[in-house]
Amino acid sequence: MDGEVTMAADGTHAGDVGARRSSGPRSVTRSLATILLGFEAIVVFLGAVVTLGLVSVATEPGPVSPLAVIIGGALLCLAMVALIALLRFRWSYAIGWVVQAAIIATGFVTPAMFFVGALFAGMWTYCMITGSRIDHTHRDQHKEIV
Repeated sequence: MDGEVTMAADGTHAGDVGARRSSGPRSVTRSLATILLGFEAIVVFLGAVVTLGLVSVATEPGPVSPLAVIIGGALLCLAMVALIALLRFRWSYAIGWVVQAAIIATGFVTPAMFFVGALFAGMWTYCMITGSRIDHTHRDQHKEIV
């Protein structure tokens, strides 16, 4: 073992437990989308808790039951967390637009979610436009260097 480096079958150093190969630089669009979806999942969870409270204390029956609020809020939050893991695929960004529309649609249950959904949809749009612009700029600069 004096100065000897052993390699594992997957190409990592044998002493690096849990080490992973770098798949190259992550795109700016993916990084921005990951950050936005993480914060959005937290806000949607809190919005679902508020909606649950409003539906539970309502004096007359509303358009949705408390169980539907729990299931819907949990599904939206799980969809955003799953989407974070799927952002390495190009088709997942289209699903991100669908998720943004679904969050805006929750405004029919709690009107404040129209504002929250529109705010996050605007941020999603900004992240997609700015992230792709930066990614294209970096790709062009990298081609000039190589």
